[in-house]
Amino acid sequence: MSEGDDIERIAAVLEDPTARTILTETHSEPMSASTLSDRCGVSEPTIYRRLEDLRACELLVERTQPDLDRGHHRTMYASNFERLTIELHDGRLELQVERREDLADRFTRLIEGI
Repeated sequence: MSEGDDIERIAAVLEDPTARTILTETHSEPMSASTLSDRCGVSEPTIYRRLEDLRACELLVERTQPDLDRGHHRTMYASNFERLTIELHDGRLELQVERREDLADRFTRLIEGI
């Protein structure tokens, strides 16, 4: 996929107010789809569509968290980017996404690289 396609795809996702709210709500702490549905005031199917769009653009990550009270696990979602920059260089738009990366992600990349 070309950089121009990335710019258009990310811009299309960020055009949606629900997607933007998901990113801001999950920036400081991971949240479940049901919590996001309540916070955004939209149905869970809508939340799941936006979550998939954000994951496809690599602006959001999905994590599994144990739920000790219920004896199983929950899927949580967290924003994984800090900054999105579009600059004009030599007549071309250039996209740069600065992503957050936690220690577990860095460790996984290190192990996979060995």
